[in-house]
Amino acid sequence: MIGATYALASILVFVTAALLILVGAVGVITLKNPVHSALSLIMTLFGVAVAFVAQGADFLAAVEIIVYAGAIVVLFLFVIMFLGVDRKEHVHVEPLVGQRAFAAVGVVVTVGGLITLMARSHWVTGAMSVSTKGVALASGQDNVKQLGTAVFTTYLFAFEATAVLLVIAVVGAVLLARRERALQSEEVEVEA
Repeated sequence: MIGATYALASILVFVTAALLILVGAVGVITLKNPVHSALSLIMTLFGVAVAFVAQGADFLAAVEIIVYAGAIVVLFLFVIMFLGVDRKEHVHVEPLVGQRAFAAVGVVVTVGGLITLMARSHWVTGAMSVSTKGVALASGQDNVKQLGTAVFTTYLFAFEATAVLLVIAVVGAVLLARRERALQSEEVEVEA
């Protein structure tokens, strides 16, 4: 009786997490307002955190809520509102000549690079390389210690590169917003 109740509760938690993830993901793609899309992303990340809790990965669930939903999406919202992206814009006007072609080349280079990296690693995932090293993950606090050691030793460059990219994104958003405001104020002065 207890096993059946536990199985039913596990299925219910899984279905709830899956629905949160799917509804949030569809909302991110389909909603027209970027602020609403960012809020749907928070729902998706909360569903992922629920799935992590169901799998017993409490640390990852906490990181999912604190770092991603609490910091990254708030950063997205800050940049969206600061730039005023939710205002109506003329999509047919291209402020930087050739930006769409440059973006297309960037996409092709990125996808080609990812395919090349996967092909050179013989199409394996990280799970196989972890299991072949013979290092068993510890449980409890040791697991968090191993994760911290890996982040600040083996993956330090990727960790720091991510931080630098986030700072560059914020600085770029601020500069773009200031330049746009300066242009608007010059236009108002010319019209007056």
